[in-house]
Amino acid sequence: MLTGCSTYRPWINEGLPEAGGALAVAPSPPRRAFPPVAAAVTLSGGGARAAAFGLGVLREMKATEFNLDGRPTTLLDQVVLVSGVSGGSILAAHYAAFGDETLTRFEPDFLLVPFEAGLIRQAFAPLRLYHLTSPWYGRSHILVQRLDELYRGRSFGDLKARPGAPELLVTATDLTTGAPFDFTPEQFGLICSDLDRTPLSFAIAASSAVPILLSPLTLENHAGECTSAPLPFHKAAGTADYRTRMLALSADSYRDAKERPFIHLVDGGVSDNTGARLMLDRLLAGGSIASSFPDAAPGSIRRLILITVNSERGLAERIDASDRVPSTGQVVETLVFGAGARETQVTLGMLHDDNRRWQEELLSTRGKPGSPFAADAELHIVSVSLHDVPDDRIRHSLLRVPTAFTIEASDVQALQKAGAAALRESPAFNRLKVGLTGLDRPASSDRP
Repeated sequence: MLTGCSTYRPWINEGLPEAGGALAVAPSPPRRAFPPVAAAVTLSGGGARAAAFGLGVLREMKATEFNLDGRPTTLLDQVVLVSGVSGGSILAAHYAAFGDETLTRFEPDFLLVPFEAGLIRQAFAPLRLYHLTSPWYGRSHILVQRLDELYRGRSFGDLKARPGAPELLVTATDLTTGAPFDFTPEQFGLICSDLDRTPLSFAIAASSAVPILLSPLTLENHAGECTSAPLPFHKAAGTADYRTRMLALSADSYRDAKERPFIHLVDGGVSDNTGARLMLDRLLAGGSIASSFPDAAPGSIRRLILITVNSERGLAERIDASDRVPSTGQVVETLVFGAGARETQVTLGMLHDDNRRWQEELLSTRGKPGSPFAADAELHIVSVSLHDVPDDRIRHSLLRVPTAFTIEASDVQALQKAGAAALRESPAFNRLKVGLTGLDRPASSDRP
């Protein structure tokens, strides 16, 4: 009866501060100079399985050394964007916050600790039981607290203070619309809130909040309390392109705070388990790949690299092997992993088509006056999947590792080795390594 009186309220985003009584102005995305080699990594969902597999990929990228304009570097050092969904976002945020420290600390600090047991202990602590009776506090807030320890209290604003930190893109799902919701300055500008003051732990917990098992996390919509610049894809919203129109419709849904005063977020894998869909759609809406680099000096970009890491697992049991009515557990698993796998294939299909279009654009514009691409510029897209593990026995074993915050230590080690091997043996990755060997000398302006 006493705990029923709980009025505890956890952190929630505030609106932008007013300036002299006038409407606040939503901050613009930070401008950055792009290096000659710009790499992006997307890490899919899949709990600790995805985080361990992705860590193996990052380690292999660190082991990929080459010379850039006569200076030694590694492929991981050239990452300017890291994107993650659900389990992949846990690793993505850690790398964005701590850089190479992740290669040695993420395993003992997250992968090899009884993370789920810690969540259960905290849930049954007397103070937490009291908090859980509050209508503003849910199970995912316990996850927020635990992740805040992993990220040492870092916020998105703290990432800017770390020299060389890549941009971080975390994706959750808007429970009302089913559309992806990304933690970016553009998205937070729509709801007149400041991403910099948002804890990393909140974003990652939202991206990992599996429906039913975990509770949604909530943001307040402050739209109308500030002025914000229109998003670039609104200029193309009237075109026949379906993906661009959907982007514009999703953005417009946040502009009326009276209609939608609060936004409830769940696992990003519900809308996109790859962590790449929004990035691809926004590149398409921009009209050309060159438009994504408005601040790059002409001829400055020599290599564009995208590495997508897919850690989805196979179904533990196929319901079409029996004529019995599927159980509730079988239905949930099939909807989450079976339908999710189909959406992953849709995204990878989009990536394949986009890649063909980008390659044609690059060949026709590189080295031309005003183009950000050097005469020897190349675009490399590398897709790595658990399904690519060459050893049949190991692959089948790892595809059955459950989607959970805690997995067996032996699986942690095997997944890391598999991630490194899958990348190392990828034909696209080996073509990339050949393309990196020509960077030890300046680009030739007359190269065809």
